[in-house]
Amino acid sequence: MQHASAKSNAVQTVFATLITMLSMVAFADVALAQDAAGGVVGNMAGLGAGLPALISNTGADGSTSYSLSLQILALMTAMTVLPSLVLGMTSFTRIIIVLSILRQAMGTQQTPPNQVLIAIALFLTFFIMSPTLTTIYDTAADPYLNGKISAESALSTASGDMKKFMVMNTRKNDLNMFIDLAEEGAVETPDDIPLTVLLPAFITSELKTAFQIGFLLFLPFLVIDMVVASVLMSLGMMMLSPMLVALPFKLLLFVLVDGWSMTVGSLVATYAV
Repeated sequence: MQHASAKSNAVQTVFATLITMLSMVAFADVALAQDAAGGVVGNMAGLGAGLPALISNTGADGSTSYSLSLQILALMTAMTVLPSLVLGMTSFTRIIIVLSILRQAMGTQQTPPNQVLIAIALFLTFFIMSPTLTTIYDTAADPYLNGKISAESALSTASGDMKKFMVMNTRKNDLNMFIDLAEEGAVETPDDIPLTVLLPAFITSELKTAFQIGFLLFLPFLVIDMVVASVLMSLGMMMLSPMLVALPFKLLLFVLVDGWSMTVGSLVATYAV
């Protein structure tokens, strides 16, 4: 009995200790929450007091200059949409599609790898877009960095230069289709075309041109596949893969005609800058 009573007293002591510790933790959490709430309120008050200076500063002439923090925020936001702009406003889409179709037509599986194709497409994009990018830097970026023009004026000038490039490389049928769908009415100059109409028209035109070039690249390799398959069938070699036998002939043909130079040169020549 004494042993049972001692065991019961020990259990009660343990429970009492746990309850005390939980109570202390609870009170500490409440105190920390109150202090944090007070700190948040104080910080929000300080942020509200400094918000006008953070957002903009209006000069005596009515111009608006944005603070460095807001400019960094705008730059980081622009970096998130930069891949979409590269895909949608440059020659990258057409080039990567043509190279992917070429690799499939040759039947080389993952050779060249995707990373190599993307690198080739990026370098060719920079080469094709270099006149436009140089114009944008001379007329918009450099004057803005030197404080000669405002951010709005630089953005308007840069978008105008990009519009000229996209309009010159967009099919009229695609452009007219999206203008009719948007009910924009008659458009006199490229600057009058909104980006909401020009971007989908440019992408649609790029896809159509890329598939046309890919079809022309696919034909000679398809002929080689058909010839090899016919020869193997006539010899009774049913178990031998025609793609495996045709691959060396495809590579030989592609190397003899200097296929990479012809493909890259044809892609670059399809753009008007």
